[in-house]
Amino acid sequence: MQKTLVIVESPAKAKTIARYLGKGYEVTSSKGHVRDLPESEFGIDLKTFEPSYEILKNKKKVVSELKRMAKGKKILLASDMDREGEAIAWHLSKILNLPEDDKNRVVFSEITEKVIKEAVKAPRRIDINKVNAQVARRVLDRIVGYKLSPLLWKAMKRGLSAGRVQSVALKFIADLESKRAAFKPHKYYKIFLKFKGKKIPLTELEGKRFNNKSITSIEKKDRIIEELSKTKLYVMDHKRRTSSRKPPLPFITSTLQQASINELGWSAAKTMKIAQQLYEGVETPEGTMAFITYMRTDSTRISAEAKEKAKTLIKERFGEEFVGGTHRTKKTSKKVQDAHEAIRPTYPEKTPEFVGKSNLLSGDHLKLYKLIWNRFMASQMAPAEYDVVETKIADENGKFVFKHTREELRFAGFEILYFRKSEKDVLEISLPVGAEFTPEKVLWEEDETTPPARFTEASLVKELEKKGIGRPSTYATIISTLLERKYVVKKKRELVPTILGNIVADFLNKGFPEIIDEKFTANMEARLDEIEKSNREWKEIIREFYLNFAQDLSRITEAIRSGKIKLFYPTDKQCHCGGEMNITFGRYGGYLKCSSCGKNETLNMELTAPLVNGKILLAEHVKVKGENGELLDEKCPECGAPLVMRNGKFGQFIACSAYPNCKYTRNVTIDVPCPDCGGKIAKLRSKKGKSYFKCTSCGKLFWNEPSGEICPSCGQGLVYLAKKGGKKVLYCENCKKEAKE
Repeated sequence: MQKTLVIVESPAKAKTIARYLGKGYEVTSSKGHVRDLPESEFGIDLKTFEPSYEILKNKKKVVSELKRMAKGKKILLASDMDREGEAIAWHLSKILNLPEDDKNRVVFSEITEKVIKEAVKAPRRIDINKVNAQVARRVLDRIVGYKLSPLLWKAMKRGLSAGRVQSVALKFIADLESKRAAFKPHKYYKIFLKFKGKKIPLTELEGKRFNNKSITSIEKKDRIIEELSKTKLYVMDHKRRTSSRKPPLPFITSTLQQASINELGWSAAKTMKIAQQLYEGVETPEGTMAFITYMRTDSTRISAEAKEKAKTLIKERFGEEFVGGTHRTKKTSKKVQDAHEAIRPTYPEKTPEFVGKSNLLSGDHLKLYKLIWNRFMASQMAPAEYDVVETKIADENGKFVFKHTREELRFAGFEILYFRKSEKDVLEISLPVGAEFTPEKVLWEEDETTPPARFTEASLVKELEKKGIGRPSTYATIISTLLERKYVVKKKRELVPTILGNIVADFLNKGFPEIIDEKFTANMEARLDEIEKSNREWKEIIREFYLNFAQDLSRITEAIRSGKIKLFYPTDKQCHCGGEMNITFGRYGGYLKCSSCGKNETLNMELTAPLVNGKILLAEHVKVKGENGELLDEKCPECGAPLVMRNGKFGQFIACSAYPNCKYTRNVTIDVPCPDCGGKIAKLRSKKGKSYFKCTSCGKLFWNEPSGEICPSCGQGLVYLAKKGGKKVLYCENCKKEAKE
């Protein structure tokens, strides 16, 4: 009997699936993408827009092994069920020379025995429209990235990058920071009645809604307080109603990221990493086991079987009355791939308590599973119901209107499990309508208007989804890239643009307004979605885009070459001579230069300062310490003057601030001892701009940064290896493989 080889993306998934398939099957992994556009070449013919593909360097052995295993076997391609997974299956089919009309593609939204066995019995053809939709995105992103990034290198410095969606996200963050910097707060006053120790707010004044613009002067506040102290107030009305709170929808990719960021304090990238592991399979005492359905989805649909399991569990755990009625689903947009389900537990009967006590899950896996399980179960439960009483208190003429809303839980519904509100210290006003209302005191509070809140990862994900920018599966990558490129930094949970990030966003906005325009980007996403429905030919869309883009590209490139465009940003910082310090760019990036005396001063471009009306506001936001560098909390060992951090031809170094009187310098060192002699390791930069590391004692060289950790397999020291996209992983140079953190 001919054996069947099932190829999935990850080794963890392969291990999980192998448990459910019999002796006639072999399950192996491609370990993600095996073929892509060339790493060091453009790889796209701009006349035909035909891409050129090559086997990834680190996947040549994997491909050889796949070809060996595939000989004489039936092949099933079981990569993930999204566009990227379809593209991976297509690349594998090309590498393995599978017939184009062969039914060799299987997909599943959950890794359970029933679903896996059903899937392998009903393979389909590769969906070429879905593949083309992914190819178009890849080609478009390559054109934008490969053509824009070199412009940033010429105008600013090497190593910068621009991306189609990443640049729009950066603009959102930079524009918001500019609004915050330009914001002018004003003071205002709030007025309350104190009753039974609680505050009842003034909601209407002279027939108008009372807000932060109603009372902005002390004099007006004092007049109102005085008038209120002499005015008789009455209970005008008690409005009674029942309020129903609908259960939440089950998680989709974006809402899962938002919830884990807000409730667990995780990043979007960490959320997706842990979710991927829960989907593919986690090692447990009972073997490798998958716990959730596919985590890249924008559909809130739930299978009938999962609904029935949830219904049974809710009935057993809480009672019949807690079972929900018709399950709500989000209004389906054209973008939703409704063949997917929402993110839910694969085995709803495995409660967080059970998997925790059974040691099936622990740590971060258990935390995220509990969040997903609770949300899914809550989505299948009955609404919460409240008795609401709205009490209106006013004077006879209705000049002053105070309102108090009291809510009392009538039926907990889904809130017994998910987000139940506290009912402590609820004020009850039992006076009848028409009765005089005598407060204990008339109170006032001074407050101040605040600028719009900065984006957090959660609110940025929400904004990107709302505006139709990117896709849920890309949000984590977008944010990670902005942080890795130092365009944005995190302050607590807030995303704040750096000086570099603001300038990059401004440069792209001026030179390529379409690329960075949110409506254009959202429309482009919609047009790319049309490819999947076979309504548009992908090369036609790319050609339409490139015609305008190429013109802008040529214009800006020529302007930079001829010197017509030279990045120059005034700041609010003054030189010692009284002249204005401006940010300009040289061989090693941005620095400050005085417009009067020409004096130069180093500037850390990774510091945060907003760009408002073309000017970088350094004075209030950045402490540019020292005349020629950033002051350190350390004295010079030779003369006692403060030391400063400076940028030089071969990277950063530490020098004496008393230069040229004192010429003390030393290299920047890392906080890891040399694995050979225990000496200090200096971070240096070669003539070609590549970072390397050297022990200051024994002179040993390291091309990759030593981590101070030991490989569990061979005992050699591990290093940090930079992966594509800037991500660093622990790597053993002796074993030639990544080490698990």
